[in-house]
Amino acid sequence: MNRDEAAELQDAVGSALTERREFFRTAGIHREDGTYEVARRGADSSGNSKVFESFDALRRMFERLPAEFSAEDVGRTGITGSRRHMLVRHFAEHPTFDCTISRRNPLTAEKTSVDVEENSSGIEESMEEVEVAGAD
Repeated sequence: MNRDEAAELQDAVGSALTERREFFRTAGIHREDGTYEVARRGADSSGNSKVFESFDALRRMFERLPAEFSAEDVGRTGITGSRRHMLVRHFAEHPTFDCTISRRNPLTAEKTSVDVEENSSGIEESMEEVEVAGAD
């Protein structure tokens, strides 16, 4: 393989590893390094995004949330400010997460799966282990 062919292959692999999906208010970015970024749609500053070690880390965070959860519940993971609300919206918008917005004030989502287990106790314990990447 010559240098030009290798460069084309490298570009193709990079594009395949990086994927951005936009939803109504949020976007999800699978980044080249394996991390997953949740961002406000159309925003361009790090104050409007949160990076997780992987998409699976975000999925585990969702699984640990109670059947009905708010930004306060998300905040127990150490995520602060408006990012908590952004994550509640992202969970409701992304098709992988089986939930919907049930109230707007305070912003609250409800898991819609029939198999949802009530998780009202022990939230603090399980939420401490969420893997959040160091850089936003």
